[in-house]
Amino acid sequence: MEKYDVIYIGSGHACWHGALILKMQGKKVALVEKELLGGTCTNYGCDAKILLDAPIAYKEALDRYQNIGLTKQAEINWNALMQYKKGVIGFMPNALDGLFNQFGFDVIKGAAKFKDAHTIIVEGQEYQADYFVIGTGQTYIPLDIPGKEHFKDSRDFLSLDNIPDHVTFVGAGIIGMEFASICLSFNKKVDIIDLAPNALNQYDKKYVDFIVSKMKEQGANFLFNRHVTSLEKVKENEYVLKTQEGDEIKSNYVLVAVGRKANTDGLNLDGLGIEYSSRGIKVDDHLRTKVKNIYASGDVIDKKVPKLTPTAEFESNYIALDILLPGFLKRKISYPVIPNLVFTLPRIGQVGVDTNKAKELGYRVEEVELGKTMSWANGNDTNEHLTFVFNKKNELVGAAILSENAGEYLDLLTIIINQKLGARDLSKMIFSFPTTTYGLMSSLIPLMLKK
Repeated sequence: MEKYDVIYIGSGHACWHGALILKMQGKKVALVEKELLGGTCTNYGCDAKILLDAPIAYKEALDRYQNIGLTKQAEINWNALMQYKKGVIGFMPNALDGLFNQFGFDVIKGAAKFKDAHTIIVEGQEYQADYFVIGTGQTYIPLDIPGKEHFKDSRDFLSLDNIPDHVTFVGAGIIGMEFASICLSFNKKVDIIDLAPNALNQYDKKYVDFIVSKMKEQGANFLFNRHVTSLEKVKENEYVLKTQEGDEIKSNYVLVAVGRKANTDGLNLDGLGIEYSSRGIKVDDHLRTKVKNIYASGDVIDKKVPKLTPTAEFESNYIALDILLPGFLKRKISYPVIPNLVFTLPRIGQVGVDTNKAKELGYRVEEVELGKTMSWANGNDTNEHLTFVFNKKNELVGAAILSENAGEYLDLLTIIINQKLGARDLSKMIFSFPTTTYGLMSSLIPLMLKK
């Protein structure tokens, strides 16, 4: 029986970053993977999405210069773009396999099941370890209604050779809104249905309202406060979706994006007494389960912080250090502020204290219409808008953004918030000019001094 110091169940960002730290410190490490190396983000999620989304964002930016320098609109061939995406993403598992071999990880193919706290079974073989890290992520939640076998999920969409003429999204969350934005940019007919009264509930309402309004102008049909009851296949690539409220929607493609659940099936967590639910595995402040030599990392954890790839990597690194230095200063995990970005067109971003919470706390909220003052330097994005949140010490503690540049802004603002940088600190720095971030800093510093 093979014996390891640490076995990771999963091979995505929640696992391999920490595994690399441990291997470099001389530990014997293995990764167990039942699907493609790299996990969801690499193969079926963020990486695939940005490869498809980025050219569309560039096209929108070019379209803003029509009649003020550009006279011909850019066109995107979805099928060619998809073949490019498949080539790039398809190579990544092999690239990771080479990386893992280079660093000396053992990769065990198959699904893991716990026999006891120090033993797992994979494809009939037993493997032992001092520690285990569960990083199995999440899977999509299907709707348990008649015709559920006809629904598609995000994996299916991210491999479409051609976008159907009429696409219906069940769910107005991040996945539904991001993919709907892509379809609308190709002039496809789009329906977006949700049980909630509005889209993207956790984000700044004024920015969400802007995106919804724009999508409606592009032809999107929003149906809120709806209970989907059935999906019928009429003929090949033709479906009828029905709601409790009496709607009948004909469509060529119906995608479910109503949330995700922890991927814990088959692990035998019950047999070890490990607590879990559809929200994830319960862990302590060292990311340990009730069985203290078994950790959980990434999206499979039941947690309040955003379930994002960078968060999973942060947790993976933390666990590696916790294993290497047990009890080192009794360092509990402490999350910094985490930036969160929605890839609609334009992007919506937020970090730190959100604007709704700010009002409850009595914090100062300041809005900046940067698009009206910096359009000459920000790609003519005249709708660019930022909201800053300051605590009672005039420290920046949160921000919300509507902008094509939201990602770049978020990274800079995250540093400022985490490091508690004030106007005096930022005034000692010189930023490049003319850039969008220069405009951001020029707007932020005076607001930090405001009484």
